[in-house]
Amino acid sequence: MATVFTIVTPVFALIVLGYSAGRFGWIGRDAAKGLTDFTFTIAVPAMLFRAMAKTELPATGVQDIWLAFFGAAIVVWGLSTLATRWLIGRPALDAPSISMSASFGNVVMLGIPLSLSAFGPTAAAPAALIVALHSPLLWLLATAHMAVARSGDAAAGAWWSLLKGLVLDLSRNVIILAILAGLCWRATGLELLPVIAKLVGLLAQAGVPCALMALGLSLVGFEIKGQSGTLALILVLKLVAMPAIAALLAAGVFGLAPVSAGVVILFAAMPTGANAYLFASRSNRAANSASGAVALSTVLSAATASAIIYVLK
Repeated sequence: MATVFTIVTPVFALIVLGYSAGRFGWIGRDAAKGLTDFTFTIAVPAMLFRAMAKTELPATGVQDIWLAFFGAAIVVWGLSTLATRWLIGRPALDAPSISMSASFGNVVMLGIPLSLSAFGPTAAAPAALIVALHSPLLWLLATAHMAVARSGDAAAGAWWSLLKGLVLDLSRNVIILAILAGLCWRATGLELLPVIAKLVGLLAQAGVPCALMALGLSLVGFEIKGQSGTLALILVLKLVAMPAIAALLAAGVFGLAPVSAGVVILFAAMPTGANAYLFASRSNRAANSASGAVALSTVLSAATASAIIYVLK
């Protein structure tokens, strides 16, 4: 248990520090935005580029890592869709936002730091592989789900326009581009020039602490609100069901190597990511529930992630 404490405490301490800095005005809004911009346009992309360019890729099939993680996400998405209608009695139009909240985890801000802390540098490659498809696939699934839920030519046309905008945004996503660039550099078989490697390494070292501080700062803007039944559903699916299903797929079905399986399971256990709230706000459906899920699941994940790391270690 002491090992788990050593792994988890510094990670969540930085989140608390970031939250406190934002809540008490130690870091202003402009500075917080600057830190977040630096984190996700420079530091984290540098970290992921280095991971894909240098870190040994998992010996097991890359597709098995994707199938284990996204298979769990899709199962949870389906369960959430059914439960939204038949268990908590919310409209079908709320299902895409609620399902997104139950499936979309904070894998960049929290998943990467925790996996590196728990499993070491070898976790970087499987983590980057999941991150590469995480936003594109789940945003596309949410967009398609909402189009079906709304039906009708006008709604379908509006969501087709949103889909095209999403594809354009993803094509300019610095994190995705950094992962692709790292894979391309790996394919050349060349080493980075020492001065470039040193520069990338220094930026990469800033990725984890900056991401955790940025996560804490971002939580200041989220409120725990929304129907208690909806929040309970999202929390159970996101923090309990999804990692359990991921464990079954990663270890039982695909037989992933320990580190790859650990990353898949830990990533599946991550709290609801802010993109779920962004989607709910854009669609104007279940935004309060998504906001509450982001805040409350992040707080609870300190306990659930610790328990999962304890089992995995």
